[in-house]
Parts: sequence; C-alpha cells; structure tokens
Amino acid sequence: MTFPIQNLVAIVPAAGIGSRMGADVPKQYLLLGKQTILAHTLDCLLSHSAIKQVIVALNPQDTFFQQLTQASHPKLMTVIGGDERADSVLAALQQADAKAWALVHDAARPCLTHGDIDKLIAGVSLYEQGAILAAPVRDTMKRANADGTISTTVDRAHLWHALTPQLFPVVTLKQNLIEALAAGATVTDEASAMEWAGCQPGLISGRADNIKVTHPDDLHLAALFLSQHVSTT
Repeated sequence: MTFPIQNLVAIVPAAGIGSRMGADVPKQYLLLGKQTILAHTLDCLLSHSAIKQVIVALNPQDTFFQQLTQASHPKLMTVIGGDERADSVLAALQQADAKAWALVHDAARPCLTHGDIDKLIAGVSLYEQGAILAAPVRDTMKRANADGTISTTVDRAHLWHALTPQLFPVVTLKQNLIEALAAGATVTDEASAMEWAGCQPGLISGRADNIKVTHPDDLHLAALFLSQHVSTT
C-alpha cells in the first residue's frame, strides 16, 4: 500500500502509573492474555509498514519495560517522560525527525488495528493540518449539577469521543505543545494543543473497539476484542 506520508514516527506516552486500576504495577504492564497491555500496543505499531520508528516515553523509575520482548526491536527507542502526558509527548518529539509526522497513541489502547492506522494516514489527504481517530457519540449525554443530579440533556449532534492515534507534523505539534504549556493551557491530548493554537484537526471515524484500559473491567473487554481481531485475520 502507498501512503501519503513517507516519514512517520509513532509516539507512545507510557510514563503514567495508572492508579485507578488499583494494581501493583502501572496499568500498561498488566497482563492481557499472554503479554502486557503495552506489548500488544507496541506489536501493532512496530509491525505497521508505514511507521519507521516508535518512541516510548517512560517513567524514570520504570523497571518493567526492559523485560518486554519488544524492548529490543530495532525500530524502537525510549526517552524519559514527564509528570503529565503532554510532557512525555514533548520529550519524545524532541527526539523525532523534524521532517516527520508524529502518530501519538495511548499506551493503554491495545486493540488498535492496522486498518484504523491506514484510515488516519489516508485522512491527511483531506486534512493537511492533521487529524485524530474519533467515534461519534451514540448515547444520550447529560450535564450534571454539583450534587450529582441532572442539570440538562446535552444535544449529542456533532459530539465525538476523541481516540488515538492522533496525527500531526512533528514541528507543528512540538511548537504548539511548548507554547500551550508555557501559557498554562489545559492540554488533555495532542489535538487540544493544536486547537489552542487555532488549528482545526480533522475527525476520522475509528473502530469502537479501540478502547482505553482504565478500569479493571476494561481488561476483560479488551481481551474479547483482541480475540476477535485474531479470529478475523
């Protein structure tokens, strides 16, 4: 397959500790089948033909990563991440080729498929400023009061769940992250830094099973999705 981007680096911020899982290890190192969540994520990225390099941002106290088989892959390099996601992404961007595009993906989204990566890369033909995988909101949305009661029903038309990967030029994303953080802006994902700078990233509809493992129940769901991926390939 011919891709519109010839220089693509994947960035995986994996410096978090994932305290909501209530586990003894960071959530990206919890077992999902025979290997860790992060290992599944890296397998998908490392095996994609358009991705030339994968940069993983790690916690300085990380003692688990080097135990992964993927740690010795020739396409992979590591950097020390920061306290926040944006800091980790920025640390990885500092090591990326300035002429490349950055495909930033959550460490705890192990169900990513090559098909969704292909769709996102192809989307650059429509959105030269960059784009993200996303899913239209399907459920009725409620805004809550401080006491936990319903304030109002929110119109879900034009509402999307932001997913990853998110794809932007390395130079542009790096500059916007630096300036947004310096200004004290709230940067929850890469798209929010681009939006802060006045850019309007494109939305590429992705698979609903590209879930983020955040709570213990998510592990069972992710295992089910991964097994379905295997059975259909």
